[in-house]
Amino acid sequence: MIKYTLKCHKEHEFESWFSDSKEFDKLNKKRLLECIYCNSKKIAKSIMAPRVKGANLEIKSLDLIEKKSPDKKIELIKLREYVEKNFEFVGNNFKEKVREIYYDKKSNKSIYGTTSEEDREELADEGIELLSIPWISKDN
Repeated sequence: MIKYTLKCHKEHEFESWFSDSKEFDKLNKKRLLECIYCNSKKIAKSIMAPRVKGANLEIKSLDLIEKKSPDKKIELIKLREYVEKNFEFVGNNFKEKVREIYYDKKSNKSIYGTTSEEDREELADEGIELLSIPWISKDN
């Protein structure tokens, strides 16, 4: 199972659980998802980042991004800077490192890195929930 924070085109945010990321994509494509506040069917996933803490993998929206900012590029750069400052980069070893942290009850690390769709599905099958975040270049 994976929990997403969703947002409609009117900026209403709400959460929902899905069996995996493909389920969200399938339901959204068929326009079967709707905003709980205004019934809009224009739904997108909000920007989120994984945070590993102890035996639980928490998915946490980053509050540092202001919801009504007109410049999304600045928001994405702030998100990247926050992750780089507060998380350890593990590169392509993400799958192995996230498992180490997830199964080690004493670990309190927050990490980020890269992984394939196949690896994400494998981790999801183990109950390890992840979300991809947009990674905008600082000098782009």
